[in-house]
Amino acid sequence: RGAEIVGPEIGYLAEGTSGIGRLAPPELIVEAILRALRRRSDLAGQMVIISAGPTREAIDPVRYISNRSSGKMGYALAEAARDRGARVILISGPVALAQPAGIRILRATTAQEMLDRIQDALEPNATLIMAAAVADYAPADPAAHKLKRSGAGTTLSLAPTPDILRSLRRPTGLRVVAFAAETRDLLTHAGDKLLAKGAEMLVANDVSEEGAGFEGDSNHVWLLKPDQPPIELPRAAKRVIADQVLDELFSPASARTEIDGDTGV
Repeated sequence: RGAEIVGPEIGYLAEGTSGIGRLAPPELIVEAILRALRRRSDLAGQMVIISAGPTREAIDPVRYISNRSSGKMGYALAEAARDRGARVILISGPVALAQPAGIRILRATTAQEMLDRIQDALEPNATLIMAAAVADYAPADPAAHKLKRSGAGTTLSLAPTPDILRSLRRPTGLRVVAFAAETRDLLTHAGDKLLAKGAEMLVANDVSEEGAGFEGDSNHVWLLKPDQPPIELPRAAKRVIADQVLDELFSPASARTEIDGDTGV
């Protein structure tokens, strides 16, 4: 009947035993209520695969190369797609975020693992949103044991990681959304990446801009499509940005009218 069951949880019970029967945490109950109140069905029947967060490339068993991505934008996109009726698979790098309900999550640590998880998840006519900040390079020869500190210092030799969008075997009808995080010449670099990645749309942001970078709860992005002028989405909560991105991807005419009316773009 479309009801969502919240809990019960497993833990210590009033009867003095442990088992299934604890009330779900209040924040999960509130999240479920809010999700029900804003539920839409315009993406019903859609399969949306979203990557999120950073990857980690090992230097030795205790050190790695990574980046500052928190995964918040990718998780916001996954929750927005879920709340609009899509089937969602979230392929997540290492993040400190709670697992969202109603979403299948696959974990990946390295760029190669993320490529493998995405490839396994793809199906015809799905939509792939590559919001993850995948490492471009990895140590060429990771040490088997912890490297010891040396007064003379050390040098790391780096090798390129797999380019996920170029490496994928794309099934029929796959729609691809790429992301570009830049610190200068945003639209120039983003336009080049849009063409190189063969994406239907690219979401670009300047991560050096206050309120639009890594780890925060807001974003300010530009949407690029082949042979179309860029569309600016002014700074807003990442969840708001997520719905606007999905609007433009799945119903661009109505989305653009709403965006243009609000911003004057």
